[in-house]
Amino acid sequence: MANVLYITANPKASEKSVSLSLGQEFLREYKEARPKDEITVLDLYKSDIPEIDYELMDAMGSLMAGLSPASLPEQARKKLERYNQFTDQFVNADKYVFVTPMWNLGMPPRVKTYLDTVCVAGKTFKYTEKGPEGLLQNKKCLHIHASGGFHSQDNHADAYLRDLMRFLGVEDYRSLVVEGHNALPDKAKSIINEVRAKIPVTVGWFA
Repeated sequence: MANVLYITANPKASEKSVSLSLGQEFLREYKEARPKDEITVLDLYKSDIPEIDYELMDAMGSLMAGLSPASLPEQARKKLERYNQFTDQFVNADKYVFVTPMWNLGMPPRVKTYLDTVCVAGKTFKYTEKGPEGLLQNKKCLHIHASGGFHSQDNHADAYLRDLMRFLGVEDYRSLVVEGHNALPDKAKSIINEVRAKIPVTVGWFA
């Protein structure tokens, strides 16, 4: 049995989102293939993700200086606890699915805020004499991503997530990217179906 962390970041309703719709299709087929796997759904637009701000940075610095969590102001301590919960959840997962739309050549800002909670030295990577080393080996990551235009040459969203996962040690990475359905509305259905047809093979790899 594997622990799957299914992460979405889209304020649209599922029926109005290409990425969310494809993600749900993938999830249904995956559950049929691996019914015993534990799947945790994390909607970043319904989650209280702590941003690394002055308060959180100061709290982290206090702990690094040797102070105990109990010595922190209550609000800072609770924010740090929440931050650590996201980190630990990510570490304990075996597989990751990110479902995102393209916003301005990247992803919604909540994705970056979330990823800042999982890139933690000593937990998901470590510093060595040869440079940073990822600690999340033998895990898989799938990125389901939709862009209404054509951005294969400047898709910073998928490139960033791929690079970050590799930085954390997750080398087994694939993406299902659909693009152009808004630019070519008369061909939108066929464009989406072309990516949809890849779902069964992707499930086989992910399973």
